[in-house]
Formats: sequence, C-alpha cells, structure tokens
Amino acid sequence: MKLVIKELTKTYKNGVKAIDNLSLEIGTGMFGLLGPNGAGKSSLMRTIATLQSPDSGSIEFGDINVLDDKMELRKILGYLPQSFGVYPKMSAEDLLDYFATLKGVSSKSDRKALVKEVLEITNLYDVRKKHVAGYSGGMKQRFGIAQLLLNNPKLIIVDEPTAGLDPAERHRFLNVLREVGTNCTVIFSTHIVEDVKELCNEMAILNGGRILKHTTPTEATSEIEGQIWTKIIERDDLEAIESNFNVLSSNYNQDNTLNVRVHAVEKPDADFQEAQPQLDDVYFIALKEEESILA
Repeated sequence: MKLVIKELTKTYKNGVKAIDNLSLEIGTGMFGLLGPNGAGKSSLMRTIATLQSPDSGSIEFGDINVLDDKMELRKILGYLPQSFGVYPKMSAEDLLDYFATLKGVSSKSDRKALVKEVLEITNLYDVRKKHVAGYSGGMKQRFGIAQLLLNNPKLIIVDEPTAGLDPAERHRFLNVLREVGTNCTVIFSTHIVEDVKELCNEMAILNGGRILKHTTPTEATSEIEGQIWTKIIERDDLEAIESNFNVLSSNYNQDNTLNVRVHAVEKPDADFQEAQPQLDDVYFIALKEEESILA
C-alpha cells in the first residue's frame, strides 16, 4: 500500500507555517524523514496520524481517504509519538492487555497470545511483570513499539524514537524496528542521520515544512561522489576557511586541530584531500542550499 500526500499545508494560530504545500509518496518499507528540530516533522506525523487537520491538501493510504475517513486509517495505524505517558503502577503485560481491549480484541485468550507475541518481538517478555514506569528509556520505546503492533498495523509512524537513548538501547530499538518494518509502510522521523543510514531504504530531507530532497541513502551519496574534500586546519583558521569555501562540518582532532569537510565540484586547493561522501554531507548540503535560496 502506498501513502500519497498532495499539496499539504498547515499554519498554526501563531503564524508558524509548519507544513508548506508538501507533496510526497511513500511505499512499503522503512522511510526516513530527516530534518532538524523545528523542521515540521512532528506536524507532518501528527497530520498523517489524524491527530490534527491540515488547512488544505489530501492524504491517501491505499484506497483510504485519510482526511475524510480517519477511523478507517486508525484501524490499521501504529503510532509512536515523540513522548508518551504510561500508567504508573501497571505491568507491561497488564497495560498491553488493556490497550488490546481498547483496540477491539475482545477474546481474553486472543489478547493473551497477542500480548505474548508483541512482548517477544520487542525483547520485553522477561520484564513483562515489571511496571512500565520503571523501565529505562530504551525499554519504554520498545514498549511503545509493542503497543502499536497490537492491531497488526499496515502503516507505522515513529517520531524521533531514538532521541536520548544510549548507544546500546538505540541499537536494540533499531533492530526491533527493522524486524517489524519489513511488510508494512514505516515512516521514521528523526534528526539523527545515522538512524536513517542504518535503517531506511528511502528518505526525504525536510526543513521549513518543505521537502528539500527525496531520494535513497545510496543514491544521495553517489550523487556527490568526487565533490567532498577534507583538510586539517588550526582552530584559528576556521573563520577564513568558512568565508572562502562551502564548509559542511568541522570536527576536532585529538591535538585540537580541526578536520573540515568541504563541498566543491572541483578540488578547492592543493591542501585538500578527496573524501568518501557520507549521508551527513548530503543532509548539510541540502540545508545549506535552502539557506542560500532563502537568504
């Protein structure tokens, strides 16, 4: 099933245009929506999830007109927001049983089997008796995946799910998401480039409520092959380098020098070395190009 968004617009009462005439098509598999904080990712996710209405535009998922028939979409939607609350004194097992009841699973034996299945998928079965409020950040996020799987969703939306997770928890979470995302459409919203690189077969870069680029991670990096250059400089030279070259990023070395990455079609000067393009470079180029257009 394909998600088709056409000319979607949303302006809040304070005048902020969160979604700006946005059109996008998303097929089956893991789709990464990459953008900085405040880019409009959560606004778009909430609109697709029928939690808010746009000012104009249309959204279709398969044969469902999402804006006209919200309940039909909700039946096959799994949604994990940026942050969510849980009842403080309920175990994961009991809370999932309660959510399954709310989602219309009336048979107690069916609920029991379903809860066991989603706990095993998310690697939480061994801690099923523990109160969810006492879970670590990564465990809570995996519980979030468990609850969204209860209705066998065809469309899954996860909004900034790895923000704040330590590396081990993030790795476990991404593995769970990778497993559940093979047979449905998964929209994975994040500002962490590495998440998209590891997980997604297709991606879009969003900023200011607009799609700046719609591509695949592999295509995106191959497009800038031979256009990324690096050079080690002293800290005091950074300002001069930034004024003369299109600097994408700069990272400190152990000796307090800086390693700068520059985007240029040809070698900027004799001291630069060609570097292998990374997805971070694609992201920074897209944001800088938009910045120069708006300037």
